Amino acid sequence: MPILNKDMSLCISLSGRPSNIGTRFHNYLYDELGLNFIYKAFSTEDLPGAIAGVRALGIRGCSVSMPFKEEVMELVDEIEPSAAAIDSVNTIVNHDGRLVASNTDFEAIAALIDRHGLNARSSVLVRGSGGMAKAVVAAFREAGFSDVTVLARNAHAGKALADKYGYRHASADPVPGHQILVNVTPLGMDGENAETLSFTAEHIASAQSIFDVVAFPSETPLIRNARDAGKQVITGAEVIALQAAAQFEKYTGHPLTEEQVMRASEFSRES
Repeated sequence: MPILNKDMSLCISLSGRPSNIGTRFHNYLYDELGLNFIYKAFSTEDLPGAIAGVRALGIRGCSVSMPFKEEVMELVDEIEPSAAAIDSVNTIVNHDGRLVASNTDFEAIAALIDRHGLNARSSVLVRGSGGMAKAVVAAFREAGFSDVTVLARNAHAGKALADKYGYRHASADPVPGHQILVNVTPLGMDGENAETLSFTAEHIASAQSIFDVVAFPSETPLIRNARDAGKQVITGAEVIALQAAAQFEKYTGHPLTEEQVMRASEFSRES
């Protein structure tokens, strides 16, 4: 990485719980490509002040994580379709003081639906109703899927999400038979839910494709069970790598190869 200098471009992240993942991903690639950039993670209790700082100090890019993804929308100058589709921002690019917001989570999920050849005539069961679930459901709608059920413990949030995109809502496990299962909850994530299976064995057995948005670990109980059952799988590691790569390209203007994304993703996940 270049020695810190006055011409270096700064990119940051704003999160309620900052991690080293984005920092390692972006800085790894800055170093590999010889770019005069540096990336640093922050948290804040003053979001308007932080965004004003992005604008005033010429900070090139800003990744936005929970709990700021919706609140930040009123603080930017332009909202691209990827963010407008789900009323949620995870990326801000500073164009000479004009802040343009997008959502690379939505872009990454849409890309994975296409890359893995998911059939728009398939029935889909999405478990979850939070911010990432909104990106998932909107991406399936964008891809032309008409048979989608949102399964959510929070009946109000789940119904609101399903209604927004013209889908069905369920508050209890429906009968197995959906062809695509998508987990967008913390079930299976490192921590207290690490060994929890987000769908039943019966649901997995009757499905064709399993998509788990949980990124840590990438091999969740759901993904392990799906692999053992011979199902097509899409992992959260793919989502986080693609969305970070899209941010990188927006910030720097440098497109990345799949190999570069893979190397940076693996490096970002090392302890």
